Amino acid sequence: MSDPPAGPLDSSLAVFRDPASVAVVGASSNPAKWGHWLARGALAGRDRRSVHLVSRNAGDILGAPTAPTLADLPEVPDLVALCVPAPQVAPVVDEALRLGVRGFLGITAGVPDPAGLAARITAAGARIIGPSSLGLYDAETRLHIAWGDFRPGRLAVVSQSGQVGSELAQLAQRAGLGISRFVSVGGQADVTMADLLDDLADHARTAVVALYAEGFDDGERLFAAVRRLRRAGKPVLVLSAGDSEAGARAARSHTSALTSPAEQVDAACRAAGALRLPTPAALVDVAACLTADVAPRGRRVAVLSDSGGQGALAADCAHRDGLAVPRLSGGLADEIAALLPPTAATDNPVDLAGAGEQNLSSYTAVARALLRSGEVDTVLLSGYFGRYGLDTAALARAERDEAAALAALPPRYRRALVVHSMGAEGDTAALLRELGVPVFPTVGAATQALSGAVELDARPVRDAPAAGPDVLAPRGFWETRAALLRAGIGFPEARLVRDQPQLLAATGELRPPYVLKATWIEHKTEAGGVRVGLADGAAATAAFDTMRRHLGEGAYLLEEQDVRPHVTELIVGARRAPGLGPMVTVGAGGTRAEVHRDTVTECAPLSPEQALDMIGRLRCAPLLTGWRGAPPADLDCLAQAVVAVSRLITRYRGDRVELEINPLRVGPDGAVAVDALLLAPAEGHDTQGEA
Repeated sequence: MSDPPAGPLDSSLAVFRDPASVAVVGASSNPAKWGHWLARGALAGRDRRSVHLVSRNAGDILGAPTAPTLADLPEVPDLVALCVPAPQVAPVVDEALRLGVRGFLGITAGVPDPAGLAARITAAGARIIGPSSLGLYDAETRLHIAWGDFRPGRLAVVSQSGQVGSELAQLAQRAGLGISRFVSVGGQADVTMADLLDDLADHARTAVVALYAEGFDDGERLFAAVRRLRRAGKPVLVLSAGDSEAGARAARSHTSALTSPAEQVDAACRAAGALRLPTPAALVDVAACLTADVAPRGRRVAVLSDSGGQGALAADCAHRDGLAVPRLSGGLADEIAALLPPTAATDNPVDLAGAGEQNLSSYTAVARALLRSGEVDTVLLSGYFGRYGLDTAALARAERDEAAALAALPPRYRRALVVHSMGAEGDTAALLRELGVPVFPTVGAATQALSGAVELDARPVRDAPAAGPDVLAPRGFWETRAALLRAGIGFPEARLVRDQPQLLAATGELRPPYVLKATWIEHKTEAGGVRVGLADGAAATAAFDTMRRHLGEGAYLLEEQDVRPHVTELIVGARRAPGLGPMVTVGAGGTRAEVHRDTVTECAPLSPEQALDMIGRLRCAPLLTGWRGAPPADLDCLAQAVVAVSRLITRYRGDRVELEINPLRVGPDGAVAVDALLLAPAEGHDTQGEA
């Protein structure tokens, strides 16, 4: 389907961005209570809006008067923060709706019947974030109704977990980024993560969005919002939980067993132009690169260090993280050599060889030569710089001046500078961050962040599948085979047989050797439902009689065996991932597919170019391109089969449809499917088709 439209009630979310008035119900004078933190944050914005505190205990809180109920306030607030015991939430909401309140921030956890509460709120034309929310912050409008302190910045955080969101905000503050918007979505009884992502598209202060999600039940709409943000110039970085193989324990197809939830989320991220990171710290590190004055673009890195050892380690880290450390041209190496002592290394990495201690301006001079050369995309400065002022007070001012000179280079030459500093906690590092240069305490963090930023920059945004007339998947094995044949996927010649006369007739029409299969068994090898290498009619008859005694009557398939040389067996599978939509998987196939676990998964449908890219990322890809002198496989034919499967899965109706070809035998003269499986719901029950 095509991208879902933006939330139809987007205008109603304005109450969560810049309300004219706010009321904190459950305000407290006790600094250990939520009501105190919410009141303190809300009061910090009272030069922009009116702020009211509601407390049954009355008296002043933080120098502000309180009222016992909402009805006692001098005006109807736009936004009400609910911070009262769970049983009191519903009565407060009902009172607020009678007064005409249009927005609620549900802090309280354990609210009875949250869905019913949200239904009453939306029926009245109002909205609620939560319940169980950690709060809301907007630097642009000075709205702060949340636990904790926030430093204004350019990173927006939308989090399903309040505590994970809070950690992201704290890490961003330490990295010098700050927060543009913070929303803890809580229970999503009404306003969802997708709604809030849509609402960030025109948020002027936000440059990068951090998203933490614990589930993707509404994933297709959520990633549609991610696409809109990326197209608005706001990259999205994703954290997700639930990367386990528990779902594979009951998997009926190899494809389901081979693809984890995390791999499916990664595929959805790639299609939407987002990037999934493993930890909050890794996410903030990439965000630091993306919010730099000049964000990294391109994989060519020059390593500049004042230590040969640290430079070598930095180059190793860069290589490990998929970055290139190219040899510098002779002219550029000579230019750098003229700036440094004779013992300096001027290839790449560049080692200052003590020049930094003699004259701090060496750092800027060499970095300038590298950045203006056009031979690299980013300079990674690694080592002692940033620590001179910490260890030698007399150098503090000079080092800060040099930091300012370094920070002026990226905007001038439109190439990035990333710093790993042994003094990442010092004043010089803080100044670099303030001036738009990311600084990291370890070189590994620097190269990983740089690699992530470059990868995200290079990621295109793919459109979601176009809406079309979904059709029911074929319900029988012969119909499944026919559908795949119509899609352009080749099969060996075969006949359907149920008794000996039909089998004997089939042997007269097909070329030996033969394969005999029990069509209704999903994993045939384990059940004794397949025999290969049947040399003639007598062998086929004996195998048929034996198989029928053990497995019973049914539809058997006699097929010409594919005996072509130089063939590689692959698996091509597709399924509709719950909440995320159609996915296609390519991998090493055959009966040992789960052992190899060599797969690549992407969102469907695919273009031939995308299919070829998937194939090229397999560890077994060299087997397809002429391994040890063998002729190369027909990759175009293989890609066409992958594309065909990816298109079929977008057409078939139902969230539990699975389609799998295993193995697809690929050789120099094309690809042939020798086994296929289709699982699909029909009239409330699973049906299957095998070919």
